[in-house]
Amino acid sequence: MYILWLNRQQQWSLVMKNKVPFVAVFLLVLMNACKSGKNHGFQFKKKNRPVPSFNADSAYSKLAHQVNMGPRNPGSSGHRQAELYLENQLKKYAGRKNVFIQRFKHQGYSGDSLRMENIIAAFNPKSTDRIMLCAHWDTRPRAENDPKHPHQPILGADDGASGVAELLELARLFHKKSPPIGVDIILFDGEDYGKEGDIGDYFLGSRYWSNHPPVKDYHPRFGILLDMVGGKNAQFPKEGNSMQYAPSLVNEIWSIADNKGYDSLFVDKKAAPISDDHLVINTIRNIPTIDIIDYSMKANGKAKFPPYWHTLNDNLNIINKKTLQKVGNVLAELIYDRI
Repeated sequence: MYILWLNRQQQWSLVMKNKVPFVAVFLLVLMNACKSGKNHGFQFKKKNRPVPSFNADSAYSKLAHQVNMGPRNPGSSGHRQAELYLENQLKKYAGRKNVFIQRFKHQGYSGDSLRMENIIAAFNPKSTDRIMLCAHWDTRPRAENDPKHPHQPILGADDGASGVAELLELARLFHKKSPPIGVDIILFDGEDYGKEGDIGDYFLGSRYWSNHPPVKDYHPRFGILLDMVGGKNAQFPKEGNSMQYAPSLVNEIWSIADNKGYDSLFVDKKAAPISDDHLVINTIRNIPTIDIIDYSMKANGKAKFPPYWHTLNDNLNIINKKTLQKVGNVLAELIYDRI
């Protein structure tokens, strides 16, 4: 997870600057697999439908499995193992024909060509009315906030694995009980590759996907990005860019959380905008996408992230199953009973 404080002109430069070379290998989509119909906007109303139970133990197991592979930064052995694991997990839940790998390459800092993959799964593929859930599955190749080991790659238990684990567990629910709307899960690669100050090497997967959409005219109702959603003492404020692009979606999710008594987790307070995959999607694809992410505000108005952020301490010790459970409960309620 990389955070940038940018003005609007700088943000536009971020999403327009594409250092990823064009690769003519892209997703082959079967009929109706990920097609999007008319965007019906934000229509939320409690429907009193049954909501399947989100299992935090199952989500934690999926999180731990990723972490046990070691760092998953592009080019590493853990990255190769994780790609196979995530692909197989989604094929188990969505079916082989509904899982697609969008491959692309990026020139790394050492001059090597890094292989990257966006992993995409479609649930309830016949529905043309769709939403999008996403997270990044790569981990940071350097722990620059760790004073003792700034050049070592991190395990990314929260920054990467937590969002992916939440989506894998939701995929299990979608397999068990088909959602009332089409749902596409996208796991982006290369979000956290760049060095601080080099915005061209961040958000690689979401930028490639946005500039090379696998499905022409794909436009779901909205997107939800999960990034750092499993930590102890987590707090999710209403992130500024999310409130700009999809305020009604943010307010609906935070209202569901409040009704469940999760107001100390989903904090009803607008926070300054941050740059993440959702900003790329909003700006390039014009898909209203929000970010659920753990951070707070300093007295000077700048972001304050957990102490383990971009350090080797981002490991299983800082993960809280209760956080995973609450996030999962809110999203399951939204998808099964509010749309």
